[in-house]
Amino acid sequence: MFKKISLLLILSLLIFMVSAKAQEITGFWFNDVKDAKIEIFKATDGKYYGKIVWLKEPNRDGKPKVDKFNTNAKLKTRPIMGLNILSGFKKSGSIYEDGTIYDPKNGKSYSCKITPDGNNKLNIRGYVGISLLGRTTVWTRTTR
Repeated sequence: MFKKISLLLILSLLIFMVSAKAQEITGFWFNDVKDAKIEIFKATDGKYYGKIVWLKEPNRDGKPKVDKFNTNAKLKTRPIMGLNILSGFKKSGSIYEDGTIYDPKNGKSYSCKITPDGNNKLNIRGYVGISLLGRTTVWTRTTR
């Protein structure tokens, strides 16, 4: 009887650990169209950030792509590679919120929340004002 209870406790602990890991967003992720890979990391301030670490097409006209759609003229020449696109997310239960996402394809930033779905996918919801007025894309976990 003791062995059965011990085995049950060990299995419960393993399931809990796997579930907790599935909720963790740190690591490498393909965006929804798989033309960019983003590394999400936890910074020393305890918040989560994400930067572009790979692009399917890193160059335009033989030169590295730059943030040409940014509304700030001083930032239009910064490279897309290495660009932080996720900023300031706080974990709240099973979701990550109070952050922003930057879209270098249009130069705009949006409020954002991230919801792990437990199957190596992230639901990334960018919005203006309230979450109902937004769009969700699905990112897929990948390796470096």
